[in-house]
Amino acid sequence: MTTLVVYETMYGRTRDVAQAVADGCGGGGDVRLVEVGELAAGLPDDVALLVVGGPTHAFSMTRPGTRRDAGKYGRTISQTGVREWLAALTVPAGLPVAAFCTKLDSPLSGSAARAIAQRLRKLGGRLVVPAKDFYVKGTQPELLAGELDRARAWGATLIAASASR
Repeated sequence: MTTLVVYETMYGRTRDVAQAVADGCGGGGDVRLVEVGELAAGLPDDVALLVVGGPTHAFSMTRPGTRRDAGKYGRTISQTGVREWLAALTVPAGLPVAAFCTKLDSPLSGSAARAIAQRLRKLGGRLVVPAKDFYVKGTQPELLAGELDRARAWGATLIAASASR
């Protein structure tokens, strides 16, 4: 079973979470961790579980404008975000999928994970667990204590959930 963990990051925190999720998935076979800007529009044929994550900007997935704004603060920003990649993606019907995001620890910040999960379902993916939020704080965001442990544990549950459904 090959698990593909695709992520978008601005400040590196989503990459950190994606790495922890990939580490948690490691007991289930081959795991590939790839930044979304490095992927073509399609999925490799051997993907048995697709996990997609990104930062929450303006209550949902990033957009070109929110990425440009982050770029003003010296961040290296990919031209292609999760939103654009999903718009061009074809998902095999019933492929096990999961979604996560990083977001401010605030009920007012929205969730890119929910939007990603919704897009993956509309593309024909089978959501194996509810979308997961991982929390950051500050304007130069730092993960809250324990979030990487939560991400590893969540990654391990993805393997079990994708196999049992």
